Amino acid sequence: MVKRGSITVFLALTLGLILSLLSSGLESVRMAAARTQILNGMDVGLYSLFGQYNKYLLKDYDLFAVDGAYGGKEMNLAAVYDNLESYMEPVMDQNSQKLSVQQGGISGYLLMTDADGEVFYQQAVQYMKETLGSHGAALLLNKIRNTERKTTEAEKKGNELEDKGTIESYESEMNSAQEKSQAKLDEMTNNEQGTVDSSGFSDGTSSSGTGERYEPEPVDNPIPAIRRIRKMGILDLVISPWKAISDKKADKEKLVSGRNLEAGFAMEDSVKADCSITSQALYQQYLMEKLGNFINPGNGDLDYQIEYIIAGKDNDEANLKTVANKLLRVREGINVAGLMADPVKVAQVTSVAAAIAASFLIPPAAGVIKSALILCWAFAESILDVRELFDGGKVPLVKNAVNWQLSLQNLPALFDSLDTIRRTDETGVSYEDYLQVFLFSCSKAKKIDGGMDMVETSVQEAKNWNWFQLDHCITAMEVSADVKANKRKTFTVTRAYHYI
Repeated sequence: MVKRGSITVFLALTLGLILSLLSSGLESVRMAAARTQILNGMDVGLYSLFGQYNKYLLKDYDLFAVDGAYGGKEMNLAAVYDNLESYMEPVMDQNSQKLSVQQGGISGYLLMTDADGEVFYQQAVQYMKETLGSHGAALLLNKIRNTERKTTEAEKKGNELEDKGTIESYESEMNSAQEKSQAKLDEMTNNEQGTVDSSGFSDGTSSSGTGERYEPEPVDNPIPAIRRIRKMGILDLVISPWKAISDKKADKEKLVSGRNLEAGFAMEDSVKADCSITSQALYQQYLMEKLGNFINPGNGDLDYQIEYIIAGKDNDEANLKTVANKLLRVREGINVAGLMADPVKVAQVTSVAAAIAASFLIPPAAGVIKSALILCWAFAESILDVRELFDGGKVPLVKNAVNWQLSLQNLPALFDSLDTIRRTDETGVSYEDYLQVFLFSCSKAKKIDGGMDMVETSVQEAKNWNWFQLDHCITAMEVSADVKANKRKTFTVTRAYHYI
């Protein structure tokens, strides 16, 4: 009996310890299950919230963002969190757990415009990477670089030609020539009755002895006609009369780049700047695909959206004029190089320049006249090229004797021949190819600001959402909450979600 009693006490003590251990284990498992359920609830809330992305922004611009203003004019983070918590609660109520949110809130969030637009930029780049792939991105960059190198050199050459003031030098020389010619004629007139020299001819008479003064043969000088054309408005020369030019104007103070923006909180450090050349090429390809230009107008405050990014003016006409002038300078540089490389054309110019100089009785001016003729001829050829580009055609990247269009004799009739002389070249460069090159020379910041400006106004007009703002668009969020489990322990949990 004594042995049995001692065994019963030992078992009782052992069972007490075992039951205590089992109870502690069960409670620990229960708390772990509660914590997992809380985390799942927050994940479901975040996924459900970010599943409410702006469908139009995704459909037309492949950008993911949640409207943090919920159709209003101001950010409404309280409504955002309440929406998230409404999706958390059903998950919290599952199983036998008694979970209740004591307090919670948004501890950080990113907006589309944060980090100087880097969030917007990286979403656009990510979309293009998925669309083109690494091989396509490399091909795109090589194409832009090859065209950009030749275009930049040509534009520099064109600007140098204009800065030299060749036409102005010509005008000065011609005025001087006319004065000298008139003085010579006056002198010959005054000496018409002069004494006969040793050869038997009198001063002021021709060697024929007829008494008639020498009169140079008239020369068809194209320079005055081209000078008049150069003074015309650039758009009148390069835009066909049947094509209307948009008169839209934007209020720059209301655009993303012109107003004070909402800013995210506590998550901006998570955005690392992407400064690679490949990413910039992908981004501007995104702009070309999503935004409008003169050939394919967009919608919004402005129709010529790519031209706006390049020129930065507040109206379509001014932006188009800036791009047209850049194109003209590029083509002038290309055409001067093509003209100078053609010995036949150089000989023609030299001959005509000498004849014009002789007609003004000032042969030394032939060099200045030749330079003016070269510039006028290149300018006239460039007008035809740019006009073809604005009509949706293509022009050769480099000109030669085969693809040159305008003869020297046809220069004076340029204005009447704008739509009859020019032709397209299917293997050449298009207007949109040149826009790509001009974009490539713009800074990253300028392209980001301009892109956000035009995307925002396009969404506003297309859906009649005047309230829509990119700096209300949430792309990432971090949420924290204190949740009490089974009336015993409070868990503090934090979860985050990013679109990219």
